[in-house]
Amino acid sequence: MVAFAGWNLPVQYRDSHVDSHLHTRRHCSLFDVSHMLQTKIFGHDRVKLMESLVVGDIAELKPNQGTLSLFTNEAGGILDDLIVTNTSEGHLYVVSNAGCWEKDLTLMQDKVRELQNMGNDVGLEVMDNALLALQGPTAAQVLQAGVADDLRKLPFMTSAVMEVFGVSGCRVTRCGYTGEDGVEISVLAAEAVRLATALLENPEVKLAGLAARDSLRLEAGLCLYGNDIDEHTTPVEGSLSWTLGKRRRAAMDFPGASVIVPQLKGKVQRRRVGLMCEGAPVRAHNPILSTEGTVLGAVTSGCPSPCLKKNVAMGYVPCEYSRPGTLLLVEVRRKQQMAMVSKMPFVPTNYYTLK
Repeated sequence: MVAFAGWNLPVQYRDSHVDSHLHTRRHCSLFDVSHMLQTKIFGHDRVKLMESLVVGDIAELKPNQGTLSLFTNEAGGILDDLIVTNTSEGHLYVVSNAGCWEKDLTLMQDKVRELQNMGNDVGLEVMDNALLALQGPTAAQVLQAGVADDLRKLPFMTSAVMEVFGVSGCRVTRCGYTGEDGVEISVLAAEAVRLATALLENPEVKLAGLAARDSLRLEAGLCLYGNDIDEHTTPVEGSLSWTLGKRRRAAMDFPGASVIVPQLKGKVQRRRVGLMCEGAPVRAHNPILSTEGTVLGAVTSGCPSPCLKKNVAMGYVPCEYSRPGTLLLVEVRRKQQMAMVSKMPFVPTNYYTLK
């Protein structure tokens, strides 16, 4: 167990980190991610509130559709990444990172008060729900046995409220942090153990901890806030330009737009890239160098890939070194070893989309 953002979280359960990682890729695993901040934004002006804080086009979301978005500051830096779902129940359902709990909540609450003082109809409620993530190629098959809804009609980044293995009022969202098909289930805290126990009765399902969660998301090329993106990184530098809604780009009406939008057309100093590395495992803060030995940047995340049996990493390099296939060096324990800029994801993603 490790302490994280006021919670005690399991690094791994009975199985080894690698076994747990591979089980998720081949079968499915259950992750307890109840430490995440879950909020409801309600009222007639809920979209106005959210769009005053994030870069995404929230107004265009269909009922029960969600999107990954970013809170940004006026300097264009990323305050956090989050998922916003436009529920058919008349509120926005927001999931953001536990490590940014106080910062995110203060940001949203301050904006709620500001808009309320201007006569807008908007409110915020912190949800006391648990959050269980069932991830892997057999996740839908496992879950289908316990729900009446046809999960074939629930594609990636959509959401529905349903009864799951006898537990009513669960919000099931087709998303996750592994690159695999899967769901995140928001459930009343008092019912979480009952639901987890029901899911674990299927031999396909095993518990997985933080270690597997980290290596799975890295293989999938997904960012960890505080490591790969932070307040000093813009969405363009972080290779997250796709989160910027087209309408929002044109209107330039999100925090930091005056910095971020010109970067889309111009040139940024540095960019987040994937790296395939030889030799010893590469970790955060290891220097990235040119083949001539000039320090270019640093690794932000790295680990041995259980699927590829190679070392994979992410980090920041100047734009002219960001093309896939570019040869670089990484320094591990004062030894330099070869690295190559690689496209991400390192392992193909398997999100479920309607054919």
